[in-house]
Amino acid sequence: MAKFDESLKIWMNGKMVNWKDATVHIAVHALHYGSAVFEGIRCYKAPDGSVIFGLRQHIRRLFDSAKIYRMKSPHTREDLENACIEVCRANKMEEAYLRPILYRGYDSLGVAPGDCPIDAAVIPLRWGKYLGAEALERGIDVCVSSWTRIAPNTLPALAKSGANYMNSQLIKIDAMAMGFTEGIALDRGGFVSEGSGENIFLVRDGELWTPPLSGSVLPGITREVVLHLASEMKIKVTIGAVPREMLYIADEVFFTGTAAELTPIRTIDKIEVGPGKPGPITLQLQKGLFDIIEGRRPDPMNLRVHI
Repeated sequence: MAKFDESLKIWMNGKMVNWKDATVHIAVHALHYGSAVFEGIRCYKAPDGSVIFGLRQHIRRLFDSAKIYRMKSPHTREDLENACIEVCRANKMEEAYLRPILYRGYDSLGVAPGDCPIDAAVIPLRWGKYLGAEALERGIDVCVSSWTRIAPNTLPALAKSGANYMNSQLIKIDAMAMGFTEGIALDRGGFVSEGSGENIFLVRDGELWTPPLSGSVLPGITREVVLHLASEMKIKVTIGAVPREMLYIADEVFFTGTAAELTPIRTIDKIEVGPGKPGPITLQLQKGLFDIIEGRRPDPMNLRVHI
């Protein structure tokens, strides 16, 4: 969990403001009805300078989410991309976790948003390894959640919205209460969906499996990078329904996400995954991801943006 550094400045609606001045009214629509869409983006200190990884892809997804919820931003995609760069520069941050957000602001209350404005902000955080300092090397212990992922045609899973993360909170809180680092949610059909805030991959007999977007899966940026790397590395990939029991007989399982990066899973429901440590394909893909981030590997997806 990221602690706040209140010495940092936040970009709000086109202006840089001091942390403690970045406030909203108690009656903003987003607070009462969850009407906010957001992203999480990492800035890395790489050998050739600091880079924001997947900036354009994340901001595109932010605006896709806003479009689904009929939230017309007064700011353009380019405005938000530049805001992310500006926040890093203004705070002299070589590394950061950035939280761009669009939300319905102050005008009136009621389920229909009426004339509530669409406000925007970019919040900088100092954030280390999301699932623990040793998670990338040793893997984590997870469980299958009793909470089901939101069903299709209830809330749009393709949108990264604040409302969706009430479901994620239940998954995460329950998992941690039982002593696990994270939970895996199933979709309404009982097939594997994703973690509380991560996409999931399995390896079985050298083949990579991941659930389809139709399984209430967020279209993850890191997920797309891993799929691209797997194609480059000639690893066979199946995007399809994953039965729960495949989690227990998989040779390797790992999470992906901007916060989680590429985190191996060593046990599920206290059953060891493979030998109970990160497997060769997991490690190969993890290395490939960080090689792109740090500029040691070609970047055909144009993910690296220098600040």
